[in-house]
Amino acid sequence: MEHKQRKAPPLPRLYLISSGEEHAHNGTLLLNQLNLLPRSLSCMVQIREKQLNAKELLELALQARAMELPEGTLLLMNERADIALAAGFDGVHLPENGCSAKVLRSFAPELLYGCSVHSASALCIAEESGADYLLFGPVFDTPSKRIYGAPQGLKKLGELCGATSLPVFALGGITLQNAASCMAEGAYGVAGLSIFQDTAKFAETFDQFYLQVNR
Repeated sequence: MEHKQRKAPPLPRLYLISSGEEHAHNGTLLLNQLNLLPRSLSCMVQIREKQLNAKELLELALQARAMELPEGTLLLMNERADIALAAGFDGVHLPENGCSAKVLRSFAPELLYGCSVHSASALCIAEESGADYLLFGPVFDTPSKRIYGAPQGLKKLGELCGATSLPVFALGGITLQNAASCMAEGAYGVAGLSIFQDTAKFAETFDQFYLQVNR
């Protein structure tokens, strides 16, 4: 099946990734975050909980889907297209070495497909597979990504953004202080995990990021 470019409305520019530390039959942090989303501001939300089994993931996904989220918010499941379909999610996010979006689209054409990329060669593969958007990083230093090597930096972010027409979300060490620099390099939006985990400041942080990426 030929891939067709995603139509309007455009993707939200903020991308929230779950903590990776949710417990079975709990999901407290993620559900709290979703409940705290400002009602007028949409975002991308990726559930990335590799420690949960399929049953637990589906349970968490169904809880998230049942919530009243801001209009335009898109729910994505990391890798598991089957769970995304079962929960009525909007899409799937694929790791750089994961299954091809082209393969998954053959049985789930209605889903949105995103791909993580860390190089120009990975970008080409993602484009050829029919990806709808890209996550590029880590742009800045972040403890969770140090085992994978040095941060990519703003220059490489800019080079990758200039080499594709796909929306690129900058990931890794993103803060309120450097988000604007990512946008200046051509990023479509920014993605984060730890920056959104303080639920006491979640709404305020989200508002501030929204202003940074929608100038």
